Amino acid sequence: MSPNWITTPITAGLLRGALDLERTERGLLPHRLPAWARAQCDDPQLAKAESQPSGVRLAFRTGATAVELDALPTKRVYPGAPPRPDGVYDLLVDGRLTAQARAEGGDTLTIDLATGAATHRPGPAGTLRFTGLPDRDKVVEIWLPHDETTRLLALRTDAPVEPLPDEGRRLWVHHGSSISHGSDAASPSTTWPARAALLGGVDLTNLGLGGSALLDPFVARTIRDTPADLISLKIGINLVNTDLMRLRAFAPAVHGFLDTIRDGHPETPLLVVSPIHCPIHEDTPGPAAFDLDALRAGEMRFRATGDPAERAAGRLTLTVIRDELSRVVRQRAAGDPNLHHLDGRDLYGERDHAELPLPDNLHPDAATHLRIGERFAALAFGQGGPFHAGRP
Repeated sequence: MSPNWITTPITAGLLRGALDLERTERGLLPHRLPAWARAQCDDPQLAKAESQPSGVRLAFRTGATAVELDALPTKRVYPGAPPRPDGVYDLLVDGRLTAQARAEGGDTLTIDLATGAATHRPGPAGTLRFTGLPDRDKVVEIWLPHDETTRLLALRTDAPVEPLPDEGRRLWVHHGSSISHGSDAASPSTTWPARAALLGGVDLTNLGLGGSALLDPFVARTIRDTPADLISLKIGINLVNTDLMRLRAFAPAVHGFLDTIRDGHPETPLLVVSPIHCPIHEDTPGPAAFDLDALRAGEMRFRATGDPAERAAGRLTLTVIRDELSRVVRQRAAGDPNLHHLDGRDLYGERDHAELPLPDNLHPDAATHLRIGERFAALAFGQGGPFHAGRP
């Protein structure tokens, strides 16, 4: 017998982790950057990344045993590359992963890796159905796919739902690259920031933006204006693999980014995290490029195309960036006791790479995301860490 469905309008009050909710002709589109920030940059990579709802979830209290969600995903196709799996929706009950699903149908975005040209083809919406949930009052979260732009159309349950009240959990805002975004994680609640947030008992807003952690001023202003009890910034890899700036510009840009955040959060614990170990860019500048030989063999890999000799001319590598970030934080920490530094190699270093190498030379796999998340939780939220609840 079909349940007696109750349709609940999807509003900002039911969403966590989104900073804007755009009403379109084909559903509600969660954004991780506000409209004013999106208007300041027309980069297609940024537009794609911020509209992919990493860390965004529907969250509500209900006694329902069945939940349906109508969603319209955008599936990406890269001709010549291995096919991408459909995005995963994680359903958590009282913080525990209980079920997973994938949406059928959806729009298709075909991207030419050689030219960057993209073709969009509309498709039908899909329905996700979760049944057999515990028959009691509980908190239900539906984590949207971290790597798939998703429009939301309808939420149905077999019992009423209520928005979650303010439960006093600390708000953690994190900014980083595609690794923080969740590239190659198994599912949205198992990206490393999501894993760390669940272990740390905090409410995550993930501003990990694939290919777009570039010290953009509008991102700093977004963080400045976003409520936060804890802030972390993972800086470096995108500045190398885009070859965006030279050493002369890097340290002042970091200072400016931190200055802007401190305008809105003068005493909030702020953790600056340097890059994890990545052999192709440790001592070789960018830009990064697709390995065409690997593509012809049906594999996705990246390579560094810069010349190590050009470090003397200010070209950035991960080694250079780690040294500069450590120096900037030491300099500022004398007058900012709530500013902290974490070497990314403590999250994933050479020994980890020997055991769990980066499959495409840039991004961690699913097991490594869990390892990084657990280490971050121990180092940041654990006893003595900068985000520990008992820290003065």
